[in-house]
Amino acid sequence: MDTEIWPELIEHFAALPDPRTGPAVRHKFVEIVFIAICAAIGGADDWVGVAAYGRGKLQWLQSFLELPGGIPSHDTFGRVFAQLDAERFGACFATWVSAMADKLPGQCIAIDGKTLRRSHDRSQGKRALHLVSAWAAGNHLVLGQVQVDDKSNEITAIPQLLRKLDIRDCIVTIDAMGCQREVAAQVKEQGGDYLLAVKDNQPRLAERIEILFAHAKTRQGQQMERSEYTTVDKGHGRVETRCCTALTTSDWGFYLDPQDRWEGLCSIVRVEATRQTTDETSTSVRYFISSLGADAARALGAIREHWGIENRLHWVLDIAFREDESRIRKGHGAHNFSLLRRLALTQLRRESTLKVGIANKRRRAGWDNAYLAKVLAA
Repeated sequence: MDTEIWPELIEHFAALPDPRTGPAVRHKFVEIVFIAICAAIGGADDWVGVAAYGRGKLQWLQSFLELPGGIPSHDTFGRVFAQLDAERFGACFATWVSAMADKLPGQCIAIDGKTLRRSHDRSQGKRALHLVSAWAAGNHLVLGQVQVDDKSNEITAIPQLLRKLDIRDCIVTIDAMGCQREVAAQVKEQGGDYLLAVKDNQPRLAERIEILFAHAKTRQGQQMERSEYTTVDKGHGRVETRCCTALTTSDWGFYLDPQDRWEGLCSIVRVEATRQTTDETSTSVRYFISSLGADAARALGAIREHWGIENRLHWVLDIAFREDESRIRKGHGAHNFSLLRRLALTQLRRESTLKVGIANKRRRAGWDNAYLAKVLAA
């Protein structure tokens, strides 16, 4: 392995404070972190797996690590990451991502939450860990994440996450939970645009949007400035048609937002999706508000990109990394291991020479030291 890979990767985590205290410290903290990163890439899904990976790779690891106490036990890995400040680890993760990510003006940054279902501990009164993540659709990168406090919800977590991100010239997309005036104002203040789903949690806004789109279909409403765009996708035995209409708010914003409380509101969007199979046809309608102008093609593109956080992040974490099955619970362990998974997924995605799925890339990285070196250097 090229020893230059080690400092290049780990330098972003070198500022992490060692959570251990006392003189009886057998293992170097930075080496514990590095072994855990390699193990997460190479197929380990818990601390027992991380320690087993280290023992199996001892000779290889000794070629560039000091390992004064050998490979730490699984209890040591568990204790260290349970004590490690997850917010500090997350900040280092975000710095690492920022250093390698290309800034793509106009790209979609999707924000969504995910619960680690087995991370609860009923005996300690501990709820399952719920994380809110930011996903760069253009780069396929996790830009950052924050934990939702036990006595709170995503509404308070989203502003915390936004403050950690550079969203200038980007489109921030959030589901209905994030459709809040404070969130819209913060996105604009940070130099971005928003596209927010509207549902029953904003009943008056949702009702007025429906009325405006109904009026737009009448003879009197034909003069309303609009943009329309339709896509048709075929495959897997179904046909999906999406009809998107965007209406500008310049002439009737006084009705939609009479107190001018939605910062930068410029358009509303309606998406009617029809799915046809040989057996049935189903239709759904969704509404959005946006600070973008009335551009249906752009809006529909951002809406579809938003679901990349579900399909390319959350689904992959559950299938290839078995995240929903993880029983890591002590201290900050669940949060910190979630960051290890996202770091591993990012590097595996960036390595593009092996044309297989993420699960098989993890297996190859576990078997093949030379391939792991390519993943670490990607």
